[in-house]
Amino acid sequence: MSAVAPQPELTVPGWRHVYSGKVRDLYVPGDTAQDARPAALLVVASDRVSAFDHVLEPGIPGKGELLSTLSRWWFQQLSEVPNHLVSPAEAKALGLPAVPAGIAGRSMVVRSLEMFPIECVVRGYLSGSGWKEYQATQSVCGVPLPSGLADGDRLPEPIYTPAYKAPLGEHDENISFEKTVELIGAEDAESLRTLSLAVYGRASQIAESRGVILADTKFEFGRDADSGEIVLADEVLTSDSSRYWDAAAYDSGDRTASFDKQIVRNWLAANWDQVGVPPTLPHEIVEQTVLRYRELLERVTGGQAPGR
Repeated sequence: MSAVAPQPELTVPGWRHVYSGKVRDLYVPGDTAQDARPAALLVVASDRVSAFDHVLEPGIPGKGELLSTLSRWWFQQLSEVPNHLVSPAEAKALGLPAVPAGIAGRSMVVRSLEMFPIECVVRGYLSGSGWKEYQATQSVCGVPLPSGLADGDRLPEPIYTPAYKAPLGEHDENISFEKTVELIGAEDAESLRTLSLAVYGRASQIAESRGVILADTKFEFGRDADSGEIVLADEVLTSDSSRYWDAAAYDSGDRTASFDKQIVRNWLAANWDQVGVPPTLPHEIVEQTVLRYRELLERVTGGQAPGR
């Protein structure tokens, strides 16, 4: 069973806390009636870090702002795809409460959507659990692949390998495309696949132009209840939702130079048998993770990361 993050101590004036995930906290406008659809949501990214379905201690300082900044930047680059961000002008028109300056950098005001219970995973390279499955079956999530591939190889073309978003406390489950049709219908299943592959293709081109490989990622989508439009939601193309590699290191044969929390996973795998409470992360692991998150943001956006 997953370890669930504790309730946040953060009080946000004008907003009411309604949910905490492993790494983010969700608020609605304080005047939202119970069981009513809120005018918008406030998503606050914490500095918590999770691995192997557990929230670890300590957190990664500045992580929430670094990943929120990256996510907002990607939404801007992918402006041709409808997304859930609410602009300041829209927030004013809706009469939403202000977002305090102290958390603005790690927050996003977003549309309230009917979320699909699907994690839309796209893999452009063979790695992680996909590599393990390929060794056993020469396929990934039921998608057959050519023989002779090695760990870290680029796939002939990106593949779509959806997962079912399990209820809180349970593991997500890799599913076939046919299963997504059963869950949400053929038209929406096809739309999610098409959108996911298109967004991955565009994002991987942008990343590669900056010397970074987007090996794989996951997207989440929701439907706008008023317009019926399918909207890109949640975080997008962050270090937590994606596997990024240094292109120069990859070309030289180092396929482990990642910009995500793989540092944390590797240390935890070597120092914990996944029984009981995970050990406290050492200071050097925390520092290395911060530096990798910050470097990715600076490399991809061409700007300077917050906190410098």
